[in-house]
Amino acid sequence: MRTILEDKTMVNIDPRKDLLNQLGAEMFNLCIMQLEKSIEAYLKQDKDLAENVIYREYRVHALVLNIDHECEQFLTLHKPVGDDLRFVMALRKIIYNLKCIGDHALGISRYTAESDMLPDKKLLKTLLLNDMFSYAISMLEDIHEAYLDQGSQRAHKVFKKQRKLNEINYNTISVISILLRNEVDLIDQSLLLFTVIKKMERVGDLATNIAQEIIFYREAVVKPKAKFLL
Repeated sequence: MRTILEDKTMVNIDPRKDLLNQLGAEMFNLCIMQLEKSIEAYLKQDKDLAENVIYREYRVHALVLNIDHECEQFLTLHKPVGDDLRFVMALRKIIYNLKCIGDHALGISRYTAESDMLPDKKLLKTLLLNDMFSYAISMLEDIHEAYLDQGSQRAHKVFKKQRKLNEINYNTISVISILLRNEVDLIDQSLLLFTVIKKMERVGDLATNIAQEIIFYREAVVKPKAKFLL
């Protein structure tokens, strides 16, 4: 005689998998929006927009808890194997990395809300910060599309972009050092910009982690993380 749990495992797995896919897509949308708004708020010193990002952080955490619960239900009720098991394993790691991206967006917004310094345009240009923002957002768009398209082709694109982010980050200290020899009044600005740059470099790492998980799920292989060669 079957137990209740054994009967539940016979339930069609597809509806719950579809729900998890939808929740994952929602998490992508939310975290990408948070990062985009945090960047806009920082560049414009828009404190209202920064406060909006801070306020919406509760939605990120609530969604993480919801997805984690649904993943546990998926594992318990269906005992997935093969492709389905890789899916739920990858999704849990993807969600964790997206949450961390949301945390960095929150950190940038807190800097904006607490600071009265409009970013110096010369510093932004010299440190290539706008380029970092563009690379980071582009990487998130790539992994988002790879997730939605049920494929991994665009996920492979992020590794080259990560190297670009790493190059900018690596050159930051020497650029700031040279710049401040003649413009000591930019010390406070430089310290804040350096912190934002480190956050964007970390966002790139997290996007790469997500790309690896998508490739693992779609192709059943683990792609080695790209290394930045000094």
